[in-house]
Amino acid sequence: MEKTFGLIGLTVSHSFSKTYFEEKFFREGLRDHTYQLFPLANIEDIQTLFKETAGLNGLNVTLPYKESVIKFLDEIDPIAKRIGAVNVIKVKDGKTIGYNTDAAAFTETLEKWLPEKPKFKAIVLGTGGASKAVQESLIKMGISVKVVSRSEERGDLTYDELNAKPELIAKSHLIINTTPLGMHPNTEAMAPIDYSQLTDAHYVYDLIYNPARTLFLQKAEMRGSQIKNGLEMLQIQAEKSWEIWNH
Repeated sequence: MEKTFGLIGLTVSHSFSKTYFEEKFFREGLRDHTYQLFPLANIEDIQTLFKETAGLNGLNVTLPYKESVIKFLDEIDPIAKRIGAVNVIKVKDGKTIGYNTDAAAFTETLEKWLPEKPKFKAIVLGTGGASKAVQESLIKMGISVKVVSRSEERGDLTYDELNAKPELIAKSHLIINTTPLGMHPNTEAMAPIDYSQLTDAHYVYDLIYNPARTLFLQKAEMRGSQIKNGLEMLQIQAEKSWEIWNH
């Protein structure tokens, strides 16, 4: 029987996941495996998807459903429960189980990229499911974190508060964008921070990988900062998904 995998999100056509997994299946001779895109207007629609998708073995989860999907799953892995976000779903024996591979994938990329023994302070832009995984990773690495949100209730400070204290950006040498600002097709958008505070001592990471160089990263590069996009994290996360689906 054909084994079906896929990606759920509000808009998924921009994703590299389908190409990534289709190439993997081809390389490994898995002719009975398919990877499909499942755009969901509402997360409630996942119930129909579970019932009606023949041979469903696993799903990846992207914006904006990494948090809201949890209540529709039978079980949640302890790490995903602690983070409060799911980006991988395994379907086995009629049960749906949620996992989080974002935190581990992010850690792996960061450890390779940052200088040894960093004494960084980090600013994380955004408060969604990806942000929660990034925060988990940074705290485990011993990096102090300030989270920036559009609303006062969700983060440590708002964008206005961040920009009113320019020394915060100047002294926080790791800046991570976890928001969808700048993602294809809205490539002219970017986080409203004071880019003039960035220097060649900054490491600026955008979880977006399409486009490869967002306006956020271009602005940072113009200031001499080290920059990184989310492609490597996606690839590591995809392989970790594959391990979970086949475990």
